[in-house]
Amino acid sequence: MHHTRTKSRTAKTLSNLPKRITLLLSEDRILVRQGVRALLEHEPDFQIVGETGDGLETIELVQRVKPNVLVLDLMLPGLNGLEVTRQVREQSPQTQIVILTLHAQPVYVFEAFRNGASGYVLKDSSSEELVAAIREVHAGRRHLCNSLSRLTIDDYLRTADGHSFDKYESLTARQREVMELVAEGKSSREIAGVLGLSRRTVETHRAAIMKTLGIRRQTELVRYALMRLPLAWNAEFARLTQTPCAESLKPTARPLQ
Repeated sequence: MHHTRTKSRTAKTLSNLPKRITLLLSEDRILVRQGVRALLEHEPDFQIVGETGDGLETIELVQRVKPNVLVLDLMLPGLNGLEVTRQVREQSPQTQIVILTLHAQPVYVFEAFRNGASGYVLKDSSSEELVAAIREVHAGRRHLCNSLSRLTIDDYLRTADGHSFDKYESLTARQREVMELVAEGKSSREIAGVLGLSRRTVETHRAAIMKTLGIRRQTELVRYALMRLPLAWNAEFARLTQTPCAESLKPTARPLQ
């Protein structure tokens, strides 16, 4: 009888424990990712279930581990954070997204919220700010870090509502991936290798993109991609200026045990 009462009290105690918020971290700089993870692991109601440093792998990992919250950088190889945000919101709407980035320019904040992010935090914010953002978005609210609060989230969304139709928005997810890699300066053969497609399929996508955008020359497509996707240009610049040891730090995606 005593054993039964003890077991009952234990079960009741466990049921009263707060449900943990599961997190996936997506950041291509390993030292930064390790630092963020170390900070978040101090929170008793947080559980990190996976990490990666690649945009395409982020989408796959979200579908596999189904985190409550994705903490996402904007500058990622494979696919930039804005496009990752859009695809995650479409494919895994149960996962809320907090952008953690260096980019404070309104255009990035605007695009992030328009694509489906719920929180936006700058990397020079305090750890308390990031923790608060995660809890806010998990509770179904939006969060904009204090240093950006001169403009409210509603201001960004009203700006989005007032924008005229952008032909880029009518491109498919695959066509946007191709555009991203075009902006990074990759050839059709290289794009085929990254996306696991044939070169002919990539050429077909490029032709369809040009038709949709009203572009006639490949050089115009590259110019448009660089103007429309500044994050891709930044990624290409970073690639060209990275140190020789950077390849040895190439990020890998993995769920955590």
